[in-house]
Amino acid sequence: MHIQPYLFLDGRCDEAITFYRQALGAELNMLMRFSEAPADAPGENGCAGDGPLPPPDKVMHAELRVGQTRVLLSDGFSRGMPEFKGFSLSLITTDDGEAKRLFDALAEGGKVDQPLMPTFFASSFGMVSDRFGVSWMVLTEFAAT
Repeated sequence: MHIQPYLFLDGRCDEAITFYRQALGAELNMLMRFSEAPADAPGENGCAGDGPLPPPDKVMHAELRVGQTRVLLSDGFSRGMPEFKGFSLSLITTDDGEAKRLFDALAEGGKVDQPLMPTFFASSFGMVSDRFGVSWMVLTEFAAT
């Protein structure tokens, strides 16, 4: 069993894919646009739910690989109001320099919630909300003794 984050970016998915590829070295494993949904898929344009359909050029489903983790993404209904509340994605490194590089990259255009610094549980720990409003905790794990 695996738990994978699925981010609904409300119309900014292409921008997020580009950003995460540059900032985190993410690899794009797959991307399907709403225009690619089979005509006989459940719902109109392969999309279930109320309200107007997303534009056909928007991302219905994408998968990024960040390190050993898959992150799923979609434009959802592209209403322009993404909300990411009540959770953070944890990005764990083995090196303080890598933690700083990733933290700074995620902070570009975003908001630092807690600066990256040493703590009692990690040699580097910080919290940042990226330009899409996704909350990240970046930390360097202590080596096992």
